[in-house]
Amino acid sequence: MPPRQKSLTKGRWRAVALSVLLHAAIVAAAVYGWFTWKHKSPPMDTLAIQATVVDERALKNLAPPKPEPPPEPKPPEPEPEEQGPPAPDPAEVEKRKQEEQQKLEEQQKAEEQKKAEEQKAEQERLDNEKKEAEKQAAAKAAAEKAAAEKAVAEKKAAEKKKADEAAAAKKAAEEKARQAAQAELRRSMEAEERNTALLSSSEMAQWKAQIEAKIQANWIKPPSAQTGFECIVRVTQVPGGEVTAVKVDSCTGGDAALRESVENAVYRASPLPSPSNPALFYRDLVLTFKPPSG
Repeated sequence: MPPRQKSLTKGRWRAVALSVLLHAAIVAAAVYGWFTWKHKSPPMDTLAIQATVVDERALKNLAPPKPEPPPEPKPPEPEPEEQGPPAPDPAEVEKRKQEEQQKLEEQQKAEEQKKAEEQKAEQERLDNEKKEAEKQAAAKAAAEKAAAEKAVAEKKAAEKKKADEAAAAKKAAEEKARQAAQAELRRSMEAEERNTALLSSSEMAQWKAQIEAKIQANWIKPPSAQTGFECIVRVTQVPGGEVTAVKVDSCTGGDAALRESVENAVYRASPLPSPSNPALFYRDLVLTFKPPSG
């Protein structure tokens, strides 16, 4: 820029600055006046000030500079060609590319590692859930097996107890039956022994002799009867000596008329004599009938 033009520009900026300062002073005076009027009773008359922009040299009573002759025009300088950004360094480009590639690989590696860790954690969770499920299933199966075994054991124990009780009851019944049979056998043997003893006793012989004598007394000899015969007679009686049945088993001599005469004699002798000892009484007696002598 030519020196004159620079001087004019500098003076113009100074004039503008002074004008701004002057206006600022006017505004400050107006604000101060308004503030003073607001706080004092008598209002102050304000004066209107009109400002005019003047040249700095006019303020300094300087004469305007003489116009300088215009400079000779110079040939226009060629405008510099616009140059773009400098070409990047291939090594720097390659380095940045490698750094970006490394960063991308690290990022991918970090993402893959994170994904792998997440998959590992998910797999561990699934494995733990599977193990827990298998553990619970095994515990349930063991409990069911134990319950089934317990039920089978209880059933076997109940069946064994029932069988033992049945066997014990059967054994007790058999023992009771055996004891009863033994007792009955003892009673029978004792009764037989007593009967044998009674039958062989003198009292029994005396009672039977009395019965035979009464039968002989009631016998009516049939015409066909021969002397010296002997008959075996079975007599059934009830307590009191009443005869209920008579059967002639055999006779050493005689015919049917003789047998019939013996049976009629027994019925006519009813009631038969009672024994002196009630223990000697027998319902079924085997008697020997002989005809009375003479």
